[in-house]
Amino acid sequence: MHTKLTLAAALSAMTLAVAACAGPGPSTAPSTAPPSESPATSAAPAPDFALDIAGAPGRIAQAGLAVLTAEGNVDHYHAHLDVLKDGKPVAVPANIGITAGPDHRANGISALHTHDTTGVVHIESPTAGQVFSLGQLLTEWGVLGGSGAPGTGTGPLDGWTLYVNGEKYNAGIRDLPLRAHDEIVLSYGTAPAKIQASYDFPPGE
Repeated sequence: MHTKLTLAAALSAMTLAVAACAGPGPSTAPSTAPPSESPATSAAPAPDFALDIAGAPGRIAQAGLAVLTAEGNVDHYHAHLDVLKDGKPVAVPANIGITAGPDHRANGISALHTHDTTGVVHIESPTAGQVFSLGQLLTEWGVLGGSGAPGTGTGPLDGWTLYVNGEKYNAGIRDLPLRAHDEIVLSYGTAPAKIQASYDFPPGE
């Protein structure tokens, strides 16, 4: 389990790749999950799925969440997300739900966030019982909901298929509640022969 962030310590010390805005910045808490456990761990960054950290405050607000000065410690659990396009993994960026200042150092964090590119989604909330959704994570990421080409990060959700723990989920991609240790696969186009049904979370997660 990673150490709790505080504004004076880890958050303020973490330098993000804000200037490039072409991919994920360095992680604050690298996962020890084996690379073989998830197809997304070997993904190459896709430019249209890249994370624009500079826009994080607005996207976090759009998701209906607050920017905190430290991770919450009331509810704490994790889910895992794989994104596939024609069966090939798309990297889930590090630092979704994390804000940075002009000095490129992290200065705030949402209760819903990522630390690295393993696809592990962290829910660390100061409020008990709050339900977080995949739609909120996609909003914080800034993908899937625009008017770009289908199947791209700037495109709509049309054509995407959602699986949860190996089973197709038909109730709506944005409405999916994130639950502890769920393995979530968001797939566009040709799906792989086998849909990932679980993820080997590190001990303590």
